[in-house]
Amino acid sequence: MRLYIIRHGETDWNVKGRLQGQTDTPLNEKGIRLAEITAEGMKEISFDLAITSPLERARQTAEIVLGERRTPVLEDWRIAEIRFGPWEGLGCRKENFQIPDPGFEDFYQNPFHYQPPEGGESVKEVCERAREFFHEVIGNPLWKDKTILIATHGCACRAILNNVYENKLDFWHGRVPPNCAVNIVDVKDGKAMLTEEDKIYYSADECIDFRTGKKLKN
Repeated sequence: MRLYIIRHGETDWNVKGRLQGQTDTPLNEKGIRLAEITAEGMKEISFDLAITSPLERARQTAEIVLGERRTPVLEDWRIAEIRFGPWEGLGCRKENFQIPDPGFEDFYQNPFHYQPPEGGESVKEVCERAREFFHEVIGNPLWKDKTILIATHGCACRAILNNVYENKLDFWHGRVPPNCAVNIVDVKDGKAMLTEEDKIYYSADECIDFRTGKKLKN
């Protein structure tokens, strides 16, 4: 089994540094373009199945990557983005910070101790649903030789990969994955191995650090 786990393309809220969570925002023009470039880079891959978060930005990304392929597409809420509850839509960068909790920085610096607002989710809770999803996928005997596209989100992507990382305490692996970044996981005899991390098919000059809004340093 080979899994291609992709984060969705850019949205206007990504550009503005606003928490999206489970707010259903679509791709913007650049997000569509980056997904199209990624689709071109992945055009030779024969996907047997695609599984996507039901949120529009992830679904759009999967549809663009798949193009004219007649690949079955399933939706699964377990790979939707973390829920920020009443904080969704608020600015979370230094220059536009609106979150009414100085402890929010734990989300990035100490994610397993991040305390969500009422109605939100903890990183641990996202990891729990992602773990259930991941083990269901790799344990499905009908899919053991399949190539599967998984379209998801920044935090949810890292939560899925937390089942593969050797150091499970290093949740972010240095950063939020860039828009349209692809992580490739090979599974053999029930053992999963990360074979490529945060691969992008577009120019690195277009990689934006969500936390600062500036060009991402590679």
